[in-house]
Amino acid sequence: MRKIVLTAAAFAAFAGPAFAADLPQRAYAPVKAPVMAAVYDWTGFYIGGNGGYGTSRNCWGVVPAGGVVVPDGCHSQSGGVLGGQVGYRWQAGQFVFGLEGQGDWASMRSSHVSIANPLLTDSSKVTSLGLFTGQIGYAWNAALLYLKGGAAVTNNNLLQATTFGGVGLNYATSTRWGGAIGVGFEYGFTPNWSAAIEYDRLIMGDANNSFSVPAGAAAVVNRVSQDVDLITVRVNYKFGGPVVAAY
Repeated sequence: MRKIVLTAAAFAAFAGPAFAADLPQRAYAPVKAPVMAAVYDWTGFYIGGNGGYGTSRNCWGVVPAGGVVVPDGCHSQSGGVLGGQVGYRWQAGQFVFGLEGQGDWASMRSSHVSIANPLLTDSSKVTSLGLFTGQIGYAWNAALLYLKGGAAVTNNNLLQATTFGGVGLNYATSTRWGGAIGVGFEYGFTPNWSAAIEYDRLIMGDANNSFSVPAGAAAVVNRVSQDVDLITVRVNYKFGGPVVAAY
């Protein structure tokens, strides 16, 4: 009996490791490296160009010696705008803040027959405009939705001509200051280049304008109100670092 027990123990000692080697081994899942996500950085100086379409509504009023304004009719003019912008943005989390200056050549012109004197036609033309605004926006990586507001300026040519024959009689130029509000959506398609579409409303109020008149004619003063609507497509180049990688 003793020999049988010793023989069985020896067999178990040698067979155990061999049997364990034949058992399937436990599989271990490989450890995955953390995934990097590209985060667009809106911070930095930028410069760009814009072009689009604008409309300007102007209402005229005759200002006689007594100072009581006599309504003289309104007209709306439309045309193209072309220019550029420069600014700086800084990003805090998903919020983006900025300052921007914009200048555009414009060609928006229209006219109406004077109500006070149908023998005259009142004409207005916006020749250029500028915006000086602050911005606040919210970014989803390379996409940015922003609001803007600040000051606006327009340069205008004003003319009274004969309704029949179109002979110019009274002429004035004006530089108008007012306010501006706007909204835009911008997308960064490379780390430094972005494109946007923007709408702006320029609220210019009204102002008296003294016209140059033919020698010997009575002085002419007209009060003209103005509002401008702009839709522009913009392309910007941002000076700054590359896309930041985040885990």
